[in-house]
Amino acid sequence: MGKQPHLLVEEGDVADVALVPGDPGRVDRIADYCDDAETVAQNREYKLVNATYEGCKLTICSTGIGSPSAAIAAEELANVGVETFIRVGTTGALQSGIEIGDMVVATGAAKDEGTTKRYEDVSVPAVPSYEVLSALVTAAESREVPVHVGPIVTDDAFYAETETFVETWEAAGLLAVEMEAAALFTLARRKGLSAGAICTVDGNLVEGTQKGETDDEELPEKAKDNVGRAIRIALDAAERL
Repeated sequence: MGKQPHLLVEEGDVADVALVPGDPGRVDRIADYCDDAETVAQNREYKLVNATYEGCKLTICSTGIGSPSAAIAAEELANVGVETFIRVGTTGALQSGIEIGDMVVATGAAKDEGTTKRYEDVSVPAVPSYEVLSALVTAAESREVPVHVGPIVTDDAFYAETETFVETWEAAGLLAVEMEAAALFTLARRKGLSAGAICTVDGNLVEGTQKGETDDEELPEKAKDNVGRAIRIALDAAERL
């Protein structure tokens, strides 16, 4: 398999396990918790760093915003040898009482986006791999960090998440909404690979708070702090896997 056209990597450039945040800036933040961090490639929204955590070699690769770019990352990483994907992201809560800074581990993602429809029927579930889901929950419990565990929804249109959509998602018992998990879960399953996701809550749509509304920066301070905790949980899970 030759060099991938978007990630600019080839077989042998990446580890078996990849942590996949959306934000390229979070790649460096994850790498700060690791040893031997080395930038492998950077192009458009994609930044790849190889590092070691507790003796475990891993790749950190940003996916950008949304399922289309996340699917490109998953396809190309799978082409060059990644076998396990762990999304480390942010999410908007859909249930009262889920606070900014809380963490959500997804047991599935409703496919309210367009990318997965090009791969399969909408009735096919987008679910994480049991081993990755279990590793994330176990890692959180080991660090005595409470997490909300349950279904989420992946959406394409950040600025079109109307009250009607939010009420429908809330009534269905979905915990939170984000923009990449369904694509990652779907691609991993179809390729016989593994995937999971842990996200930090940056706003609560049913309580009227959204990211960027509380200060001049994208993430509230509590969410910033707990992104670090989510990173450590994801790294612990990667080491377990």
